[in-house]
Amino acid sequence: MRYYKDHYDVVIIGGGLAGMAAALQLQDKGIRDILILEKHNMPGGLATDYVRDGFEMEATLHEMMSIGPKNNRLKVGKFFDDMGVDIDWMPVPECYRVVKVGSDLDVTLHDGYERMAHEVDAAVPGTYEKVLELMKLCRRVYDSLNKLSVEPESNLSMLKNHPDFVRTIGYSATEVIRTFHLPQKAVEILTPYWIYVGEPMDSLPFTIYAFLMADYFTGSYVCRGFSHEISMKMERRAEENGAQFEFKQEVEKILVKNGRVCGVRTLRGDTIACDYVISGAYPNRVYTQMIEPPEEVPEGAIRVVNSKRLSVCPVSVMMVIEGTPEENGIKNYSTFSGTTLDTNEIWKNYSNLTEPYNYITSICLNYANPNCVPKGHTQLSITALVPVRPFEDIREEEYYPLKRRLASEMIDSCIQVTGVDFRDRLEEIEVSTPITISHYVGAWKGSIYGYSHSMDNHAVARLQTAAQEHFIEGLEFAGAHAMAGNGMSPQITNGRAAAMAVAKAMEKREAAQ
Repeated sequence: MRYYKDHYDVVIIGGGLAGMAAALQLQDKGIRDILILEKHNMPGGLATDYVRDGFEMEATLHEMMSIGPKNNRLKVGKFFDDMGVDIDWMPVPECYRVVKVGSDLDVTLHDGYERMAHEVDAAVPGTYEKVLELMKLCRRVYDSLNKLSVEPESNLSMLKNHPDFVRTIGYSATEVIRTFHLPQKAVEILTPYWIYVGEPMDSLPFTIYAFLMADYFTGSYVCRGFSHEISMKMERRAEENGAQFEFKQEVEKILVKNGRVCGVRTLRGDTIACDYVISGAYPNRVYTQMIEPPEEVPEGAIRVVNSKRLSVCPVSVMMVIEGTPEENGIKNYSTFSGTTLDTNEIWKNYSNLTEPYNYITSICLNYANPNCVPKGHTQLSITALVPVRPFEDIREEEYYPLKRRLASEMIDSCIQVTGVDFRDRLEEIEVSTPITISHYVGAWKGSIYGYSHSMDNHAVARLQTAAQEHFIEGLEFAGAHAMAGNGMSPQITNGRAAAMAVAKAMEKREAAQ
């Protein structure tokens, strides 16, 4: 029995969120002849969970952005609804708590721009109006980027329709925030989320900071069935719509002839003809290892991917602890804590493996999903999002001692905030690093957050250079490395954008025939 047909319109490499979003978007456009090839035995990539000794544990999802309540869906939530993917969303109880260890800074912020502005003002009196003005600016930039990421406009049109977006392009988060003349304590309260985009505030584009803040403070969600619920329901819907989904089928080569995609070849030797490929594999790997014949790699493609700097990857400690969160001193869903909140100092610290991480984020899933573990237990994860570079030179014999040391240090840092030593209550513990990620999903050097959103390469720059970086006809990319960048919600956007590009190319090709 043959796995495959003689020919497909589209082959999607990777059954992660971006790949499945691409399939659903293509199907919505009437394109049904789709093959999804996934090298693992289940969909979703890092949108997954695992079971240890009877405990189901979330692997990655902290918050899902751009969802919104049922009566007022945001972009990603509306996409799921429109595609018939019914996720059981559960609202996260607060945006975050930020604690500067050894100081009086300990503030919890909730969703709602006015509410959070009042909460900052309570900690730093006299800042309400300025904080609210900053958040409204963030929202205007957010709305513009949401529109432009799916429907690019000319420079003249952008200037007319998106003045705040254009006005803040080219400025870092630090530079724009400085114009609001906020006290340093208020700035520290407003900047913990930089960790999720992996760039210090001095080099993080304000565009990215604005998108992140505007999105998170509209409210975030998790899934009752963990992030794996998203994966399973997207896969089911794509298959119901006619897509062929094959697991444990790794794509080894993308076949190209005369500058155009003509098929793929799997690791097991199947050659599959197609007109378009949407790749979840990083361009780094595609252009250096996957294009066949190698002579079809266009001049300049290697230079472009080598110029892009990888973003961060998690070092995470995931635990199930005996006792309730309150008994373990854990009071919040999401907590950012550190001995410093200076993002430059944190970044310098993160760039080596010789000293304990001075800044962590901890997530207690119980507060969003009370039934995530059996009653009387706590599910807690501690994460530092660090550059990949320090892990590149780790020797095999060093790796496991390093994981144990990092986990121990991160637990110590968490206990400084909780005030309760829960070490002797640990029932399950797993530790992941960039090496874990690379092994599990094959992400280039373990980077799950794509390319760094720095001042010389962020969403705006990617919009402007997208056409020049389209090197092979019929080949699109969808994943963390694509235009919209990192996080689970942007993966949905990236997948949709790749599908729209394919659909547009198909229309153009059919019209020319």
